[in-house]
Amino acid sequence: MKETIPAALDGQRIDRLVSMLTGVSRSVAAELVDAGEVVVDGRPVTTRSSRVAEGAVVEVAVPAVVPEEELVADPAVPVPVVYEDPDLLVVDKPAGLVVHPGAGVGTATLVHGLLARYPSIAGVGQPDRPGIVHRLDKGTSGLMLVALTPAAYEGLVAMLAAHSVQRRYRALVWGHLEAPSGMIDAPVGRSPRDRTRMAVTVQGKPAATYYEVIRRFDQPVPLTELTCTLTTGRTHQIRVHMTSIGHPVVGDGRYGGGARSTVPLSRPWLHSEHLALDHPVSGAPLAFDSPLPPDLTAVLSSLDGA
Repeated sequence: MKETIPAALDGQRIDRLVSMLTGVSRSVAAELVDAGEVVVDGRPVTTRSSRVAEGAVVEVAVPAVVPEEELVADPAVPVPVVYEDPDLLVVDKPAGLVVHPGAGVGTATLVHGLLARYPSIAGVGQPDRPGIVHRLDKGTSGLMLVALTPAAYEGLVAMLAAHSVQRRYRALVWGHLEAPSGMIDAPVGRSPRDRTRMAVTVQGKPAATYYEVIRRFDQPVPLTELTCTLTTGRTHQIRVHMTSIGHPVVGDGRYGGGARSTVPLSRPWLHSEHLALDHPVSGAPLAFDSPLPPDLTAVLSSLDGA
């Protein structure tokens, strides 16, 4: 959506404008601003209270939301549960499964599978993504948190915002990282050249990824296996950060790491292997680990160490 602001709306807050222009709720409009999906005169705006002047050109990447009544439970969608209590689920998401409905995907998502097994989740969180407090990309496998109750949802959202959930990923990247460990601290936001991609950009939101090298490989090409621990959770954060330092994730065609004849892989070599947190309702400490899936272990077994 692209609109030029008329005199009647001069000086309005950007979140209110987005709500008025698109028809989404004020809370959804605020989330769009936070995510960098709102552009004013060619520059992303990420402060909800920003005022917009007459004549400004506002562009909004409005998500394709499936109406609540169209979210039909689908028992055929796999939901591999590794932990369950009355408030919380931990799911080991397989690669290839989309988490919730969005642009171009309206059926057979994890949410549809969750609704088949936990119908009461329909009233938890956002109507188009019930129970979902964070997500994994379609091509990324591994552990995800899902809220089963409003209390758990509110608690998990607050904990993720406060960076009090430990999330560790395993990744395989092209090339050799020379330092045994390091921190990539660079803001991530919508690419100013391609709004469908994320990038390191000064207009982005703060993002930090801590990595540790597990081992390096020489054959058939230089590669590095590492763990990545997130202190923030921006969209495509690890993929973008690793590309920004010249070491894209193996198999990640969107960010320069696509499959090559030397290491064929049809999805990013990226796995959410560890979650640790205090339970959002009881406060009890929880920790979970997920082994690498077969397609990723098969790649490792084909490599020779440095």
